[in-house]
Amino acid sequence: MSVVICPICSNELLPDCRTLRCGNNHCYDFAKEGYVNLLSSNKSGDKKGDNKEMARARRDFLNRDYYLPLAKAVGDCVEKYSSPGDAVLDICCGEGYYTQRISEWYERDFYGFDISKNMIRLAAKRDCPAKFFVANISSIPVKTGSIKLAFHLFAPFHSAEFRRIISKSGVIVTAIPGKNHLFGLKQVLYDEPYYNDEKEPEHNGLEAVEKIRVKNTVTISGKENIAALFEMTPYFYHTPSDGMARLEKLDVLTTELEFVLIVYKKSEDAVVRL
Repeated sequence: MSVVICPICSNELLPDCRTLRCGNNHCYDFAKEGYVNLLSSNKSGDKKGDNKEMARARRDFLNRDYYLPLAKAVGDCVEKYSSPGDAVLDICCGEGYYTQRISEWYERDFYGFDISKNMIRLAAKRDCPAKFFVANISSIPVKTGSIKLAFHLFAPFHSAEFRRIISKSGVIVTAIPGKNHLFGLKQVLYDEPYYNDEKEPEHNGLEAVEKIRVKNTVTISGKENIAALFEMTPYFYHTPSDGMARLEKLDVLTTELEFVLIVYKKSEDAVVRL
């Protein structure tokens, strides 16, 4: 893990048998699945993020490639903004779907982290060359300026850390929901479905250099798959009971998918071409 640093002292972590160890002798064991827990607190990550059942449901849903157009669009950015051997980081990687797909298409030095150990366990079991670790987005344990491209899909935006970790010519690729994203789902959940506002995250010290729109319509079959999609969305936490009841009756759901990918560089060397 050549870009990974100790979450306690920020020294480089080097492999030592089945551990990573820094010069101050802070030591982190590899789990049997191959990942490392680099949370700086004593909390294990077991109770952070999605539980085991939700993590598996998300993995199974994404493995059906409903979101493959998004993975391909991120992969296009990897090809455009990085070169073979460059460090590419999947921020809040979940169960690793996007990293696995993109690593099948491009040769890079892939890394991924998430605060949820349940997610990282699944990611580490994927057949891909990435190195996965448990960590917090507010204090990412990688070397300053070591990442050529990081991608960040549907997770909190932490501009100070993102700016720190990318190289001078590096980029952050983030995704926000497009206007019509999941509108078919919202038509089931809400009496008055609404369009997304496509509001960009606060990105102090970063400047957008490109926007890419990704659109598709999917038909999702099976109550389990529909439920898995619902659990992946923020609507899972604030949907009225009658809307949830309507969704539970469905065996087939057709809905729009729409994403806006935004590519950010550090402000001082960005050239806007929107």
